[in-house]
Amino acid sequence: MRTDGQRRSDNFEDRGRGSGGGGGLPGGVLFALLRRIGLRGILIVGVVLAGIWFFAPANIKQMVFGALLGGVPGQTQTAGEGSVCEAEAQACDFSRAILGSTEDVWTAQFAQGRLPSYNNSRPGAYQAPTLVVFQGGVSTEGCGSASSDVGPFYCPGDRKLYIDPGFYQVMESRLRAPGDFAQAYVIAHEVGHHVQNLIGATQIQVQGESQNQTSVRVELQADCLAGVWGHTARADLAIDEADLREALNAAHAIGDDALGHQNESQFTHGSSAQRMNWFRRGFNSGDARQCDTFNVPANQL
Repeated sequence: MRTDGQRRSDNFEDRGRGSGGGGGLPGGVLFALLRRIGLRGILIVGVVLAGIWFFAPANIKQMVFGALLGGVPGQTQTAGEGSVCEAEAQACDFSRAILGSTEDVWTAQFAQGRLPSYNNSRPGAYQAPTLVVFQGGVSTEGCGSASSDVGPFYCPGDRKLYIDPGFYQVMESRLRAPGDFAQAYVIAHEVGHHVQNLIGATQIQVQGESQNQTSVRVELQADCLAGVWGHTARADLAIDEADLREALNAAHAIGDDALGHQNESQFTHGSSAQRMNWFRRGFNSGDARQCDTFNVPANQL
């Protein structure tokens, strides 16, 4: 595949290296401590902190005020130190190109109404998500904090995708799923979750099924939607059969059974065979309406 002629998305955020769950004491805890020590104690603490602020070395100020408030007063706080894209320029550029492609595809799909329909509702125009790159850990506005260990994810609360570019190396070395289209599949899958959020699919709980079983339907639909994107972008990105094999290999590598889970009742993402089948279904048809996993019998998923 090629991305050199692809538009780069501006819906992109570099959170920096080492971004994470935010420092400082929770407000309620800090208030409780101040109430316990009383007015005299507060005055003493104030004098001590003022002395540290005016006379202590910068590293001491950072340590003390960072522990209390998550940063040194008067300094702009960032989510992480340094830029991810300084060290991962190629991965960031690639991610922006793929995100731009998904924006083009889904804008057209929404405009044409070529989508699964739930609760007789019709979503409006496509609303593009933001892709956040981070390293180490990240704080979201709607889903709490997460480390890089969880892998790429979508947060419906803030409508953002979160990816540590280091996961691309994990795919190649640990999961044995190398290739640029394999990486593109990961982004397209998370965008698929965003599409589900917009059309109301993430609110569905299939009657008589466990939460895990419904979760499998959600993940398989996101795989199929990723395939729809691949089908539609095939010409623009010069996607060939070798690229398709890369994506199918990645889908196989992250199946629940391939990751070592043996009890099917505990599956949350689907087996390798299911993930490959649903991605190929979307890729072959190019029709998101073929991705309605919620109206398929469980034994036909």
